Amino acid sequence: MKGYYVNSENSRWCLVPMRKMQGRSIDLPVLQKVERFFSLLPPLIVALVLLISWYVSITIGHISDLLLPTPVEVLRSLTSNISAGVYWNNTLVTVQESVFGFVLALVISLPLGYGLAKSRWLAAAIHPYLAAGQAIPAIVIAPVLVLWLGYGLIPNIVVCMLVVFFPIVINTILGIRTIDREIIDAARVEGASGWSMLVDIEFPLALPALLAAIRSGFTLSITGALVAEFVQGGDQGLGSLLMQALHHYDTPFMFATLLVLACLAVLYYVCTWLLTRLAATMY
Repeated sequence: MKGYYVNSENSRWCLVPMRKMQGRSIDLPVLQKVERFFSLLPPLIVALVLLISWYVSITIGHISDLLLPTPVEVLRSLTSNISAGVYWNNTLVTVQESVFGFVLALVISLPLGYGLAKSRWLAAAIHPYLAAGQAIPAIVIAPVLVLWLGYGLIPNIVVCMLVVFFPIVINTILGIRTIDREIIDAARVEGASGWSMLVDIEFPLALPALLAAIRSGFTLSITGALVAEFVQGGDQGLGSLLMQALHHYDTPFMFATLLVLACLAVLYYVCTWLLTRLAATMY
């Protein structure tokens, strides 16, 4: 392959990038930094285009402030509420609901998904109920949970768990069932079974699907927390701030809250990305 050479050091063959080209040495760390810089350009350009379009649509298109506030008004509302501590307290509530709901869904869905993938009898018994439960939106189940569990943190966590639960179960089943049967049979011949089969063979091979489930589920947990806060109609959480802004026709406050939610989603995505990188170094 052009630009690479084969390295057989320590009896392991691999392709290694050439460090010299046209008589000059290439500093790979510098190249990596340049690549990272250029990888950030596309989203920054898109953000700049969106901001310009936003400003032009208001100034030239004569759109009412009740429908679309100016970026300056949104920034002013954001800074004033941050300084007042409004976003900090409510963001902590939403994070608490989403994280606890996600962890609860993870604890339940991973063993259940593994059992459904390994046992035909269990799959035949539970699959119809899973399909029925997935077809019912969480916003329909939330009022029932409020009736059973009352108001507070617990029903919000359960709603968030239900939103995250099904994608993780499906991805777990997919990850286990797509493992090559020849690898499993070869591992059994070598004496792997039970816990050793799960930890050393099945888990590493199913890890890409599990990480995809975790990445999507963790970000989706914010949606579950917002749905629960919308239904409860309380005074805590970012969802309650959105409802307050809607009732008072305070569109700058609404857009500022949406911006906080977007930043929270990016933070969740970065956490799952770091988890993926950590798993790549371990397996």
